[in-house]
Amino acid sequence: MVVAAVVLVWFQPQTLLYDRRVDEGVPTAAPGSGSPVPGGATAAAAQPVEIASGGFVSRGHRTVGSARVLRLSDGRVVVRFEDFATSNGPALVVWLSGNSAQGEASAFAADHVDLGTLKGNVGDQNYIVPGGVDTTAFTSVVVWCDRFDVPFGAADLGPST
Repeated sequence: MVVAAVVLVWFQPQTLLYDRRVDEGVPTAAPGSGSPVPGGATAAAAQPVEIASGGFVSRGHRTVGSARVLRLSDGRVVVRFEDFATSNGPALVVWLSGNSAQGEASAFAADHVDLGTLKGNVGDQNYIVPGGVDTTAFTSVVVWCDRFDVPFGAADLGPST
């Protein structure tokens, strides 16, 4: 019983049996950050500008979809997953990494910025890049399993034209 309890708590195999779906819209500037117009109103937030993008490749688990790096009109930068799907698992996080998507798995952790916990293993979702981080200094975005130190999937980020 103790071994079974440890397996269920640590490995969380039950997470492979269900999906966590997220369907966030394309982000816009924060409320009140639009351009001022005569009369004290603010103009509608401009559409985000894509500065990099790439498609996911499977690593430890089948992973599909695309990643886009977007600059919002208020200056914030967001990494957006679209048509994304991977296996569910314990302790999944999203990182910007200096390692290429097909690079050595252990190299993802060497040079990375943590964007937070994976919101869902299926669907469109947004991750705010901390202020002051130069996204052009990173090669890829990776879904990383912190529990077992393995990448589930990664996408190389190429400049948008």
